[in-house]
Amino acid sequence: MNPIALVYDYVIIGSGFGGSVSALRLSEKGYKVLVIEKGKWWKPSDFPANNWDLKNWLYEPKLGLKGFFKMTFLNHITVLSGVGVGGGSLTYANTLPIPKSPFYKSGSWKDLADWETELAPYYQLAYRMLGATENPSAGPADKAIKQLAEEIGRANHFEPTKVGIYFGEPGKTVPDPYFDGKGPDRTGCTHCGECMTGCRRNAKNTLDKNYLYLAQQLGAEILAESEVTDVKPIDNQDGSDGYTIHYKSEKQQKTVQTKGVIFAGGVMGTMPLLLKIKEKSLPQLSEKLGCNVSTNNEALINVTTSNDNPQDFTKGIAIGSILHTDENSHLEPTRYGHGSSFFKVMMLPMAYGSNIFSRLFKVLWEFLKAPITFFSILFAKNFATKTTILLFMQSVNTTIRIKKGRITPMKTVLESGQKPSAFIPEAQDLARRYGKIVGGKAMVSFAETLFGIPTTAHILGGAIMGKTKQEGVINANNEVFGYQNMLVCDGSMISANPGVNPSLSITAISERAMSKIPPKLQKA
Repeated sequence: MNPIALVYDYVIIGSGFGGSVSALRLSEKGYKVLVIEKGKWWKPSDFPANNWDLKNWLYEPKLGLKGFFKMTFLNHITVLSGVGVGGGSLTYANTLPIPKSPFYKSGSWKDLADWETELAPYYQLAYRMLGATENPSAGPADKAIKQLAEEIGRANHFEPTKVGIYFGEPGKTVPDPYFDGKGPDRTGCTHCGECMTGCRRNAKNTLDKNYLYLAQQLGAEILAESEVTDVKPIDNQDGSDGYTIHYKSEKQQKTVQTKGVIFAGGVMGTMPLLLKIKEKSLPQLSEKLGCNVSTNNEALINVTTSNDNPQDFTKGIAIGSILHTDENSHLEPTRYGHGSSFFKVMMLPMAYGSNIFSRLFKVLWEFLKAPITFFSILFAKNFATKTTILLFMQSVNTTIRIKKGRITPMKTVLESGQKPSAFIPEAQDLARRYGKIVGGKAMVSFAETLFGIPTTAHILGGAIMGKTKQEGVINANNEVFGYQNMLVCDGSMISANPGVNPSLSITAISERAMSKIPPKLQKA
């Protein structure tokens, strides 16, 4: 054994759903754990009142913005992700769906296990840990989606979402209702619609209130505002003697030694790090690194009503209902809270066309048809109260590959199927129908209208499972091929397109991976 003293048994890079699960379960098994997170700690009082407070909402440190919401612009997609202690749970919309059967029977992992059966108990465990419960209320947007469901003959396929929120009595704080008093106090949800700008009411079941909170009680350490820059085997190149982790903290380069390492920074954290260090520090990583990246084939369409409509679409939780439009697709009405109107500066009228010139002509035509309406929408102070973001997702297998960029940390190339498209006919048709119900206009991100680049909040893959190193980056137990005591537990491991929010699946698969690690042997 290498004479260097190993300070930690495991260092976990990232504190999202996979990293948080790993921190708790390894701590329970007696391991000494350090979590390194590049984002900040957030208390309810720290979150911004709305998303115009860019300094406390957006994450772009080079511009002095140290919030928790990050936008990454790549060749084929714009990616929305979360940064901070608790990862994506700080800014996600709380939804916790279990994918349908095709998810477990497709992709690189399909023959490695009977996944639907194996993961069933871990989904239930994840439900309990995340406090999943059915949304008890319906806001104006949910009622409009229900009307849409009736109009298209899918009334039986509309349902409230299952979400990680403590409802209780609105505004009332109670002792921990989830973990026999071992967790923090919680406060009943007020249905303010502010889930995605950070819950200031202490109702959202973010990971710092369950997995991470309990892990800390067992001795796990969490190092915030620190970014890992390198992971090197100490002696033997397979990592069997442990690893040296290099990270930046307080503008200083620091190191720590560990027996094992878990990459859990999400696709936007894990992929650029692994692609960078593969060349020198971890050369035995599979050539499949960065492959089979999917996006849930998403469309995000804003539908905004005029000031004549008295309804307040911020009322409710971030996503309170779901409409299964067919066996492969579904639609969710999404909302921000009062005052969170930042995205209007990025919006253009929804327009489809084969090239930028035809789309620009259609945008101009839309303006000319209703100039007063569009200008009143764009300059309205109450934009958020008049807007529903329609989130359309499909379990369609289109994949891209993430590579190391020459100028930027990452670039994307098309891998299989059609490239991700901003123009999904079904989504556009549903948006127009919804617009007629509420009396609103459909608008999308300028990147979609101008460049045909879609936006996704659910990028997945890049460190997929396989039988061998030639087929995947990790095996069925999340262990990295070529290295000892190294795992990947985040969205990078998702090896097929779930077609729904992946947070619950990341939690469940990580729970399974941690169950495979034996308890630490205690010295006699």
